[in-house]
Amino acid sequence: MNDQALLRYSRQIMLDPIEIEGQERLLASHALVIGAGGLGSPVALYLAAAGVGRLTLADDDAVELSNLQRQVAHGQADIGRLKAESARDAALALNPDCRITAVTERLDGEALALAVQAADLVLDCTDRFASRYAINAACQAEGRPLVSGAAIRFGGQLAVFDPRDPESPCYACLYPPSKPGEPVDDEELRCAENGVVAPLVGLIGSFQALEAVKLLSGAGSAHQGLSTFDGLTGEWRRFRVPRDPACPVCGQRCGQD
Repeated sequence: MNDQALLRYSRQIMLDPIEIEGQERLLASHALVIGAGGLGSPVALYLAAAGVGRLTLADDDAVELSNLQRQVAHGQADIGRLKAESARDAALALNPDCRITAVTERLDGEALALAVQAADLVLDCTDRFASRYAINAACQAEGRPLVSGAAIRFGGQLAVFDPRDPESPCYACLYPPSKPGEPVDDEELRCAENGVVAPLVGLIGSFQALEAVKLLSGAGSAHQGLSTFDGLTGEWRRFRVPRDPACPVCGQRCGQD
């Protein structure tokens, strides 16, 4: 790090769990952020500001007026632009030294597997169950930690799934997928159909970014279990989530530990 970098990250470097070594790990790391909307906005901005050296932002959607109530990486002038490109520009405005790639196609299949493989850590900021299951399966296959967040109406949740940890479950342990032939109810999860209070996505997205910084820098320990937040009461709750030996995604891994 040069003098400018030392000054930029000085407030993190002075923290004992991070120091220069942790900051250098952040600068050398690569995070994949899937979804550049309500959750992905604070995730992208805070990871760039914190000094994560490389970000890949993936989203195939375009900015709409109704997004601006909560998706803080985008502004009025960005309406009609692709979200991945708008979020990239907002993050670069905070930290031009961050290397940011905008992926404007939906990541799926081999493209998703390659993107996960190229990253050190993945943050799921999507709002569809189908996407969440696919991202989880790719992270399990490639051995990449996954920081998963969700926010709807006045409620939010966060969990970290790390296949490197023999005790860590995966997303499919928490939410078993539908049986073959059964529909996946994505409408239950989407803000577009159910609404969401604006600051909630900032809170959960910031929590995701914090967990990513910890994992990438080596500070502290990763979040365990599932945390949920009720925005109407201000109450946090935490639940233990054990691994499911019969899980169709990580169950095989259970037998190998």
